[in-house]
Amino acid sequence: MNKVDADQVVASQLRAVSQRYTNNRRRLVSILLSSSKPLTINQILEVDQGLAQSSVYRNLVVLEEAGSVVRIITNDDHARYELAENILEHHHHIICSPCGEIIDFHLADHVESTLEVSLQEIADQLGFTLDNHRLDLIGTCSSCNSS
Repeated sequence: MNKVDADQVVASQLRAVSQRYTNNRRRLVSILLSSSKPLTINQILEVDQGLAQSSVYRNLVVLEEAGSVVRIITNDDHARYELAENILEHHHHIICSPCGEIIDFHLADHVESTLEVSLQEIADQLGFTLDNHRLDLIGTCSSCNSS
């Protein structure tokens, strides 16, 4: 999704929770849109040093409440943030337990379809209405493996 379309989606989501799309929120969305992976607050601040840490934290909370941003918790001390799938596209994560690094990946369409069918079968067996799914592969990255 391009920046203009992302801005329109985020603005609409914020209006739905009675929030405004402020300049700082636009800056955060732009940073997350241009990133190839989820970012910590410190990484966001490295990209835009004009943002205050407290402002970044507060605005990420509002964007998360609006459904525009997703917080990903790993085993390290820092949550990572990315734009929601309705802004980006459906994807999954590989998460390194030792260092907390996250890598986004996509499944081939036929694999994604097979996974979706399998998950729907499980949901049906449990009487659960499935809206969507997330798949996080957790292990150790090559950098941590070689240490």
